[in-house]
Amino acid sequence: MKRSAELQLQTRLIGAANHASHELPPWLVADLRADHAGEAGAVMMYRGILSVSKDPHVRAFAERHLRTECGHLASIAEIMPARSQTRLLPIWRMMGWLTGALSALLGPRAVFANVQAVETFVDHHYQEQIIRLSAEGPFADVRQLLADCRQDEIDHRDEAAGLTMGNVGHMAKCWQVLIAMKFKVAVWLARKF
Repeated sequence: MKRSAELQLQTRLIGAANHASHELPPWLVADLRADHAGEAGAVMMYRGILSVSKDPHVRAFAERHLRTECGHLASIAEIMPARSQTRLLPIWRMMGWLTGALSALLGPRAVFANVQAVETFVDHHYQEQIIRLSAEGPFADVRQLLADCRQDEIDHRDEAAGLTMGNVGHMAKCWQVLIAMKFKVAVWLARKF
């Protein structure tokens, strides 16, 4: 929770500085649009888990991670031009909720395997963006924000992996492959629309 509050304060400063001195280039706006859509989907994924799961351990896990994802969403929304949100955002929200709710219907192991798959993709997605941004360039603060968000996502992934205790079956492995394919398409669509 503390990191999330720090991210929100940091992004207010970033947003003010960037809007005052630098216009975001189109490629960065497209990346942030995809990030915003992804974080909106993540918020809804955890809400989907919470709407279905009665397991107190799963619920505590989802509530903690929901707070972090809400912070990420607010931080990215703060620095991204509002007019640049994807027009497909309602679909991302619905798909995020379904992803969480369906995994929760299958039980705790499915929830944790699902989160591990989602956050593995997000880790790689953020890393690709971080590499494109210079640590000393005009968008160094955006780079740092993405690095901070990425670290939170790695923490989520690692916690979920620990909770599956390395015991992920064939169905979960297939699900992980489907998640990666689905998210690649989703990122491409969010960048375009």
